[in-house]
Amino acid sequence: MSDYRETAREIEALLFAASSPLTEEDLAKRLPEGADVLGAIVELGQMYQGRGVVLANVAGGWRFQTAEDLAWLMTEERDEPRRLSKAAQETLAIIAYHQPVTRAEIEAVRGVQASKGTLDVLLELGLVRMRGRRRTPGRPVTYGTTDAFLEHYGLAALTDLPGMAEMKAAGLLSLDLPADFTVPDPNVAGADEDPLDADAPEFHVDFLGEDEPSGA
Repeated sequence: MSDYRETAREIEALLFAASSPLTEEDLAKRLPEGADVLGAIVELGQMYQGRGVVLANVAGGWRFQTAEDLAWLMTEERDEPRRLSKAAQETLAIIAYHQPVTRAEIEAVRGVQASKGTLDVLLELGLVRMRGRRRTPGRPVTYGTTDAFLEHYGLAALTDLPGMAEMKAAGLLSLDLPADFTVPDPNVAGADEDPLDADAPEFHVDFLGEDEPSGA
């Protein structure tokens, strides 16, 4: 237990000074070799349980944050965050639940043309990133969420997103999603998607039918 407590103190110091969540791997690199990082995190979580500041798992890493029931204390002291427009909120929700998704697919779900400015805002804020290119004619860019998205909304993973039923009721998701729809991993390229920096495959398309003369 004493080893856990000492390692917990060291992790406490690292997290206190960190500007963003630290993963177990990040912590292990800075701690003495052989340190039981996970055991110390459990110990640290118990130490902070029920306190004003709690240990939270966010975007695959760990950080200290204000206990949820005390968030009201900060309302008068914190700057008003930049508010997203309704179109940006809808677009972000569609990307989060449908990723990897193209601009055309976003438009199909929303039923209106996607404004370039809306996607630009989400990209600028770091909530969305260009993931890859769809393996379809034209090679359209696909979009997905980022770790900053998870951190901003206090989520450990995409599986912690609100239920699809709630999002459908709010009009932020298509009502005709297939029954087997699941939330994808934004870090893994889909079967019909290539990495953004991958060389485009060479396509040879014969636009002339075999029976048509070449001079037609």
